[in-house]
Amino acid sequence: MKEIEIPADVPKHAEQKYKENYEAITKGTGNLFIFAADQKIEHLNKDFYGPDIPAEVNNPKHLFEIATKGTIGAFATHLGLISQYGKKYPTINYIVKLNAKTNIIPASEKDPISNRLWTVQDVVEFQKNSNLPIRGVAYTIYLGSSFENRMLQKAAQVIYNAHKEGLVTILWMYPRGKNVNNEKNPDMIAGAAGVATSLGANFAKINPTAQITELQQATSAAGNTKLICSGGPKIDEETFLQNLHNQIHIGKTSGCAIGRNIFQRKLENAIAFTKAISAIVYEEKSVEKAIKLWEKK
Repeated sequence: MKEIEIPADVPKHAEQKYKENYEAITKGTGNLFIFAADQKIEHLNKDFYGPDIPAEVNNPKHLFEIATKGTIGAFATHLGLISQYGKKYPTINYIVKLNAKTNIIPASEKDPISNRLWTVQDVVEFQKNSNLPIRGVAYTIYLGSSFENRMLQKAAQVIYNAHKEGLVTILWMYPRGKNVNNEKNPDMIAGAAGVATSLGANFAKINPTAQITELQQATSAAGNTKLICSGGPKIDEETFLQNLHNQIHIGKTSGCAIGRNIFQRKLENAIAFTKAISAIVYEEKSVEKAIKLWEKK
């Protein structure tokens, strides 16, 4: 069990709650595996319906079935979706995504802005009323956008207020906008990591750099903020698991936030793949052993 470092903005009366939330999603390892499903807003229905996607994926219930039956650290999605299904799935560790935008307007046409839809206080009230295990909150920032100042300000307040309530905080850190030529530029990703720790985030989700070794610059720049990598579009299982293993053991990251590579599968396969991912993130298993878990589906 790794010792949990409690940020100074977590008040004394909230320290135990923070420890419980942090330990629940990291399983005492300090690493984090998020099953992410904020795409229901972010990508509309493109990720959930199509000729190569099983029909069951289109129903949001599929997400919650995976989250409750799979082996994950936490399930991240928007508060409204949790309110729709949470009563039937009361044992999931939830991360509430507080802001969102759709992808209808491309970043090449207009710099992106993701406005806050709910406040930390909304989440606290929802947790008290529902008694669901809300472990933390998440917020997206598009660095380089002409609207970055608004997102930075809101994110700073979200983190400070969430820590006061003993909640874990995760930032989705994406350089994006007309002034960003390469979203995966190592210097840009490292800069985003530094912003995340300057805002006080516990974890930051980033798009991994093209070269795994280049992630080390970002993990160093992040300091006490731990970096987790996004999964991106669905790829073959062995390549995905090898990339994840390399990100953690070579790039020195602390886990992942995965959506499409999990939920774009039939339920049985999705559950099996969460076990393989968790084996790498939480148990330090080899790629070969993780693949065997996947093959047992």
